[in-house]
Amino acid sequence: MSHLIKTWWKETFIYQIYPRSFKDSNGDGIGDLRGITQSLDYLKNLGVETLWLSPIYKSPNDDNGYDVSDYCDIMEDFGTMADFEEMLAEMKKKDLKLILDLVFNHSSDEHPWFVEARSSRNNRYRDYYIWSEGKDGNPPNNWVSFFEGSAWEYNPATEDYYLHLFTKKQPDLNWENPKVRQELYQVMRFWLDKGVNGFRFDVIPLISKKAGLPDIEYGDLPFLNMIKMYANGPKVQEFVQEMHKEVLQHYDCYTVGEGIGVFPEDAHLYMNPENPGLDTVYYFDHMFIDRDPLTFLPTQFHLPTLKKILNDWDKTLDGIGWNTFYLGNHDQPRLVSRFGNDKEYREVAAKLFATLLFTLKAIPFVYQGDELGMSNTPFYSPDEFNDVQARNQYAIFKSKGSTDEDYLRLQNQISRDHARTPFLWNTQANAGFTQGKPWLKVNPNYTEINAQKAQADPNSVWHYYQKMIQFRKENDVLMYGDFKDIDSQHPQLFVYERSLEDQKMLIILNISAEIHSFTLKPENNYTLLISNYLEVGESNAQTLRPYEARVYRWV
Repeated sequence: MSHLIKTWWKETFIYQIYPRSFKDSNGDGIGDLRGITQSLDYLKNLGVETLWLSPIYKSPNDDNGYDVSDYCDIMEDFGTMADFEEMLAEMKKKDLKLILDLVFNHSSDEHPWFVEARSSRNNRYRDYYIWSEGKDGNPPNNWVSFFEGSAWEYNPATEDYYLHLFTKKQPDLNWENPKVRQELYQVMRFWLDKGVNGFRFDVIPLISKKAGLPDIEYGDLPFLNMIKMYANGPKVQEFVQEMHKEVLQHYDCYTVGEGIGVFPEDAHLYMNPENPGLDTVYYFDHMFIDRDPLTFLPTQFHLPTLKKILNDWDKTLDGIGWNTFYLGNHDQPRLVSRFGNDKEYREVAAKLFATLLFTLKAIPFVYQGDELGMSNTPFYSPDEFNDVQARNQYAIFKSKGSTDEDYLRLQNQISRDHARTPFLWNTQANAGFTQGKPWLKVNPNYTEINAQKAQADPNSVWHYYQKMIQFRKENDVLMYGDFKDIDSQHPQLFVYERSLEDQKMLIILNISAEIHSFTLKPENNYTLLISNYLEVGESNAQTLRPYEARVYRWV
């Protein structure tokens, strides 16, 4: 069975660091590489084995490093290449693996390639990007950017438009040009030869554009129809398979593609044991289940939809690839605030989601601070936001006559800045993140929620994460076992089995603030292994308290 082929990356979990917000070593208010190096013991103690760093490359920071001006140099805010090499050497001493974030759909408009490309129509870098004539003084088509406004920007020097699916300072690269692909493959070799262990490919489904760049029929589901136009283009499979043949097959490395617009029926484009491309994709389906499909405004979280997504992906990937799962990252609000309860049930809810992450049939991705149960940060003024997406949305709100109160009500639920506020280390000024002025506000609850306090408390969220990390590592059934959903339609309980030969586990999760009951099968012999509550009664008729999680072994 293909899923029993063992590899190091199937047995690890990925801990994501957002370098700007993790630890500042020099007092300038910005997290940096030396700050990460100084924190490796903390990560090792938690049980981390593999780190993913959001982009650390030279960048003007229009989109916090996802606009790269030099793929083979370090952003000055984060340090130097010597700092990177020191960090990597210290990681290797501690048996920590490193995954880098590669942004290959687009570069910065300050990258030398684009500076040249925009200068004239006959420049040798011209075809490194995507250009088109306008129509009657307007952009070439009706495509819009993920960050609002047209996806086309007029370039006066050449009197035409370039494509940017993100900000106008992030022009899309032309993957149809083999020279571009070879340049990017050389970037991959550069970092792999330094000793990194793999890559997360940012928005990789967008690299192949639909032929002719036709208009989008936005219809009643504008965002979904936009995604379908941008993602999974005609040559995306060819491109990722070429990437594997040219570079990846020559290294023992792990790859994960950020799978925006990738649904189960698209998985074969990226993962194919007969003609390999990527090892895994990092899908988005579950990030939309609490968003209105028309307005994208927050709606009620619907557990049966999450179960269907997990079941669909599990069924689809059987025999062709491996799954991943996450609930938080740098693009999402804090998971305990979004999916759980960040007030009276914050700790048990955070522990419940840790149980979910580490018992599903998938590689778990954990975002920095989730192991503390970090929550959304209250923002009181539009000026407090840093994220380009939030700033652009403010301009739209004002143009429609909406109030600052309306804007803040929304952003305090959905802003990407919630994940980007500084890591909470201790009770010192700025939560111990920096001795300077932090680049983004610190959550004022840091006196109660911080790593120092959590490590000192054996019943903390941190210690529960440490326990779950070790528990998964010690049980092959959680890494390689089959997954079976027990009651796909229950609106609050998520109950599933994991099984591998004679190893069997039952996981019961009450993803709600209400009490629910569940009856264990009397013919089976159950042993409780894990619970996120300190005291648990034993009987076949189980009463589950708010956000209670239990893991049983059974025969």
